[in-house]
Amino acid sequence: MQQTETIFETQFEEEVYIGLTDFPKHLSSKYFYDKRGDKLFQDIMDMPEYYLTDVEFEIFETYKQQIAALFVSGNDKFNLIELGAGDGKKTKVLLKHLVEQKISFTYQPIDISQNVLDQLEASLQDELPQVSVQTRQGTYFEALERINSDNGAKKIILFLGSNIGNLLHPQAIAFLQSVRESMQEDDLFFVGFDQKKHPQTILDAYNDPTGITEAFNKNILVRLNKELDGNFDLDQFLHWEVYNPETGTAKSYLVSQKQQTVVLNKLELRIDFKPWETIHTEISQKYDDATVAWLAAQSGLKVSHWFSDQGNLYKNYVFTKD
Repeated sequence: MQQTETIFETQFEEEVYIGLTDFPKHLSSKYFYDKRGDKLFQDIMDMPEYYLTDVEFEIFETYKQQIAALFVSGNDKFNLIELGAGDGKKTKVLLKHLVEQKISFTYQPIDISQNVLDQLEASLQDELPQVSVQTRQGTYFEALERINSDNGAKKIILFLGSNIGNLLHPQAIAFLQSVRESMQEDDLFFVGFDQKKHPQTILDAYNDPTGITEAFNKNILVRLNKELDGNFDLDQFLHWEVYNPETGTAKSYLVSQKQQTVVLNKLELRIDFKPWETIHTEISQKYDDATVAWLAAQSGLKVSHWFSDQGNLYKNYVFTKD
């Protein structure tokens, strides 16, 4: 008897099917984000435990003049391309300073969520109408293919919020290499890296007592129920965060609290869970200077500058082509 091949309508369906039939089970953190997920992540960024937003904001406020000078050095005509732009809260500090200095540029925010891009564009029209904005919806890798410089402007590529931390080192190197391939000699790649620190500080950022991070992690199950006609019982899955201070790797899991079977009707898929079986949903890598220098060397990049908050919790590194 010939086996029927599963036909997928979207990449989302295909990746969910592969992830939940694999061992161990896994789902991509990019699927946390829909309208509800976007709001939950904005709530996370406002949490006192989630230090990453405040310290990167501090860096931009403290060093905006030096950063702007770096952007305009050499070729002062540039496109400011932000991968994973989100709500643009931190970036607006730079945008406002660039406008005040009458520096000419085009801002190109890129995000997987069209909802977030629409909100960002509307807020910029209200707060900074002088900024020329061209939004682009898609994944980082899709966006990289569309980055070009045919208008003669150099590229300043922003990758903030330690989004690089969602990639294991081999994936990060491949990503950095892809960015390098899109760069010209005078382009800059400006990347936020969360630094290694007290393990409890890191755990608290991803497992807050009010349950916001738990709701964010479980939002992927909400999406599966809604978009793939699933029957996940969220109460039967535990949000669990672990951090390895040796490797600097924080991981998020959803843990089945009992033996159960879940059905995704749209995919005609039954998923069996053993008690305490996991779904790995996210990685949040932490770094030090030596690791960042190694990643750069492996990717054909070099660190030209870096900026840190007062507590050295977080750093923004500026890369150029080696």
